[in-house]
Amino acid sequence: MKVVRYLLIVALLGALPVAAAAAEETLSADERWQALDQKIRILERKLELDQEQTAAKAKEGATVSAGEKGFVIKSANGDYQLKLSGYVQLDGRFFLDDENHSATDTFTLRRVRPIVEGTLARHFDFRIMPDFGGGKTVLQDAYLNARYWPAAKIQVGKFKAPFGLERLQSGTATLFAERALPTSLVPNRDLGLQLHGEFGEGTVAYALGEFNGVPAGGSGDEDSYDGKDVIGRLFFHPFRKTDLDWLKGFGLGVAVSRGNAQGSLSSPDLPAFKTSGQKTFFSYRSNNPATAAGTVIADGRRTRLSPQAYYFAGPFGVIGEYVRSEQEVERGSSSEELTHKAWQVAGSWVVTGEDASFRGVKPKRPFDPAAGNWGALELAGRYHVLKADKDAFPIFADATKSAEKATAWGAGLNWYLNNHVKLVLNYEETDFEGGAVNGDRPNEKLILSRFQVAF
Repeated sequence: MKVVRYLLIVALLGALPVAAAAAEETLSADERWQALDQKIRILERKLELDQEQTAAKAKEGATVSAGEKGFVIKSANGDYQLKLSGYVQLDGRFFLDDENHSATDTFTLRRVRPIVEGTLARHFDFRIMPDFGGGKTVLQDAYLNARYWPAAKIQVGKFKAPFGLERLQSGTATLFAERALPTSLVPNRDLGLQLHGEFGEGTVAYALGEFNGVPAGGSGDEDSYDGKDVIGRLFFHPFRKTDLDWLKGFGLGVAVSRGNAQGSLSSPDLPAFKTSGQKTFFSYRSNNPATAAGTVIADGRRTRLSPQAYYFAGPFGVIGEYVRSEQEVERGSSSEELTHKAWQVAGSWVVTGEDASFRGVKPKRPFDPAAGNWGALELAGRYHVLKADKDAFPIFADATKSAEKATAWGAGLNWYLNNHVKLVLNYEETDFEGGAVNGDRPNEKLILSRFQVAF
């Protein structure tokens, strides 16, 4: 401020009008300095006010940015934020040895999902994600997450139920274009309230919630029955904070759910199981128009159990899970508790040396042929099985239409051109036990491709 005072004195002295020189001679030197000092003080105060106003505007002003995480508008203090992102997946499904033309080769927009998310008053996050894939409009996510305490956050709305390991993985990060058979037995998105958080610097994560309840593999926007599902999940990273670098990527956990389901003839509240080619290979009996004697409905207790684990070390990764699903069903005067089981093991190797992870691969050298960079290349393989309860046949499922067991193996190639563009090529073959008039349903041999853009 002394420097400013000196400059102001110099400026004022140099700017004094010559015409006022005579008048100033009538004043004493002390009076002239007092008048000059008063003018300087006034100018200094005006300068301070200007600086305060500039600082206040900077605090209130918002910043706009665009980058790998989307397009972001954020307040200066970070308490308010709005982010626009999303992803699009164009798939191609091509069936081999399909002599009966039971399936159609097709290109399809598997997912078209714009995402709006943000933060309100620092502690409240929201997310809204519709999906326009397949020519349909579905609201996938719509929730608010209060995160005042990292160890006890509360989430309400519609979101993924905390159960299946691969289901909880983002659709942009899965090893294969379609999730494995165990995902057919777990809930997808549901409406409810969830308490969740982490302890021990991320070594323990938990989630516990109450939801409307949805059939295996299903999503829902409302409930037609008073009973609700309680779902809980624990997941551990026991070596994350140790010096054992080769074990830091190991995680294991367990998920459980329990509830009651009561279907109706118009809404049986039961699942159908599909292959990677999205062809149904198991469904419960139903007739049209629906009758109690010809249609199976959910009728009572529904429980699920899933131990799960993954391991990532450098360019290598392995994921595995087992799911056991029990559901009481009814058809006319017959009732039964049916147990379906499924499991999978999948592995990957990033040939170009990048780290494998549950959230996908980030290429070290994004695609730029002129610079000799080609992105990241990942090889993947998996084996997965789903076995329906044999007691489902013949009363609750038709053995000539529904297979008792599906066993699939697949190989995949994932090419990450950069953090936004991913190309996928899969071959998958599924064998069946039962499911046809003359015994076993024909094998499904599928080539599946994907072009994905995410931002």
